[in-house]
Amino acid sequence: MVTIATEGLEVRLGRHAAVRGVDVTLEPGRLVGIIGPNGAGKSSLIRAMLGLVRADAGRVLIDGKVGLDRREIARRIAYLPQGQTLHWPLAVERLVALGRLPHLGPLSRLRGEDEAAIEAAMVRADVLSLKDRVATELSGGERARVLLARALAVGAPALIADEPLAALDPGHQIDVMALLQAEAQAGSLVVTVLHDLAMAARWCDRLLLMEEGRLVVDGAPRDVLTADNLARVYGIAARIDLEGDWPLVLPVGRLEN
Repeated sequence: MVTIATEGLEVRLGRHAAVRGVDVTLEPGRLVGIIGPNGAGKSSLIRAMLGLVRADAGRVLIDGKVGLDRREIARRIAYLPQGQTLHWPLAVERLVALGRLPHLGPLSRLRGEDEAAIEAAMVRADVLSLKDRVATELSGGERARVLLARALAVGAPALIADEPLAALDPGHQIDVMALLQAEAQAGSLVVTVLHDLAMAARWCDRLLLMEEGRLVVDGAPRDVLTADNLARVYGIAARIDLEGDWPLVLPVGRLEN
């Protein structure tokens, strides 16, 4: 179980304030979606949580601790970055095996438990049939699922995924969101950056809506994805209907300035 918290977190990228005074606590057993327009600070926020960018003010706490080293963070939080380019013609199984690196020493070989974790990750991501394929020869959708399998192979109690639905067809988008939801329901903390508001509404337990580096709304999808919030943050008109506890969101047009 992992809890991630930020207190007054600020991140600057050059002269640009990417994250501005964000206070949030993310707890196990939840699928948390981070949404907002381009440039809202979503990726900068999660990268700061992972220690990949420096906090200019405030702090990040992982299980109440500050300043964990990168290897310890990697054991506790698996990370799926967005838009990764594969440069080496590795077999899929070997690529997924890289997810076990945080658990291995410099010259260590894979153990039985590592092999089991790799196979289980490929099954969960629906890529076991691709294990002997060369990763650089996969389609965009296949590659995205293989990279998700690599993150799952870490076996960490938390997972952060940055735009995991990019390049996936609707069926595999549903499969990925169902998998992330299942991970959360099994007790993991799962955090994902999303642009698809319909998917965020359907699958997430909690949404963080960001604008210009600030966290402006935090709550259940039905409370975050309101017509007023979408108009104010995205500048769009949207039709919103309720389907049980989650909203059906259909953007219908830009609002005039």
